[in-house]
Amino acid sequence: MIKQLLLVGFGGGLGSIFRYLTSVLTAKYYASTFPLATFITNVLGCFIIGLLIGFFGQNISSNQNVRLLFITGFCGGYTTFSTFAAENISLLQNNNYITLIAYALASIVVGFLAVGLGLMITK
Repeated sequence: MIKQLLLVGFGGGLGSIFRYLTSVLTAKYYASTFPLATFITNVLGCFIIGLLIGFFGQNISSNQNVRLLFITGFCGGYTTFSTFAAENISLLQNNNYITLIAYALASIVVGFLAVGLGLMITK
């Protein structure tokens, strides 16, 4: 159990670091009410998890440690749907209804498409 916790924790730490770097890089080149850094992170995270599930999904028992490190750990630390929800509440509270609708719908639709693309690539 300790080994599994360490794998998830290490992967999650790396994912969190990459999440922060995505935010810093995005903020350097883009400023708007649309939360682009979280959008990029969620879409990229969905794509990565699709790839990883596609690669490791067939032999779950033989790849359990890799799954814990990359899928549970890294992707769990990198993707930010809790931030997504908080940002949507903020957009709602600030009466940015068009941005709220565009952001929520685009995140969900493009995220699903990215997971599907990741799975298709691995087949």
